[in-house]
Amino acid sequence: MAYSHPLTGAESLYGRPVVRRIGVVDLKEVLARGIDDFMAMPSHAVFLCLIYPIVGLLLGWLTFGYGLISLLYPIVAGFALLGPFAAIGLYELSRQRERGLAVDLTKAFDFFHSPTFGAIAALGFLLLMIFLVWLAVAQAIYVANFGYAPVSSIREFAHRLFTTPEGWQLIIVGNGVGFLFALVVLTISVVSFPLLLDRNVGAVEAVLTSYRVVRTNPMTMAVWGLIVAGALVLGSLPFLVGMAVVMPVLGHSTWHLYRKVVEPNLNPRQEQPRPSKQHRRYAAQFPAALFAGEDLVGPNDPHGAQDDKSP
Repeated sequence: MAYSHPLTGAESLYGRPVVRRIGVVDLKEVLARGIDDFMAMPSHAVFLCLIYPIVGLLLGWLTFGYGLISLLYPIVAGFALLGPFAAIGLYELSRQRERGLAVDLTKAFDFFHSPTFGAIAALGFLLLMIFLVWLAVAQAIYVANFGYAPVSSIREFAHRLFTTPEGWQLIIVGNGVGFLFALVVLTISVVSFPLLLDRNVGAVEAVLTSYRVVRTNPMTMAVWGLIVAGALVLGSLPFLVGMAVVMPVLGHSTWHLYRKVVEPNLNPRQEQPRPSKQHRRYAAQFPAALFAGEDLVGPNDPHGAQDDKSP
């Protein structure tokens, strides 16, 4: 089996995935293919996505039970931050259908046996941490405006929110900060999970490829983000039930977006040697260089270090 590390992978150390430039018009084809996948296997998709509204309703019930009504909207809105990971089974179904295989619901969980499972789990954990940080920040914004006084009902909360200056400040600041969280998640995960399912890359290269997709196609990815946000809002009504349709369509479409924007790997997978110190130095540049807006120096970069001879 090829050497595969959750961060560096096996394939990405020897050549980055190639990112294409696409236009907004390509998103129409992406969505059409996503809808076609959903229509071809609706029962599988709905089954996989029922857990999404169920968990959402459970969390909503807990917010009422523990007097955390102020977190109800951040929880529902923040669920979008977990969407790229929650839809991984849908990517796998689209991948099977694309390859002409018989679609089997149980095969949607084959990623557990993937050589990149460690990287998939690591990125999923990262999104979970971002979601929890978002909830903490949202609660801090609420406390900054209304203090620690509990809210007894939805009616009281709505009155505070829409009839006071503090409430409107909460709406503006909260949604602004939420937009930044959503932008970060879009940037690091727009194609990360489909790439990890399709190719033996590590978490670092998956995130960097997603970042390069957004950087290469800023307008198209901005429109895609708006489409996702709008669809999730519609799917949240009423009580997240619509997610059973919206989530599979977006999940299948994301797989086709990945196919559209990242060139396929035409080389067969081969046994790869253990990465050298230079390769590990490449991985160590992440994530600081990413958020500093710098290009990482890969192991094949002619401008990179050439003096590392050790295995």
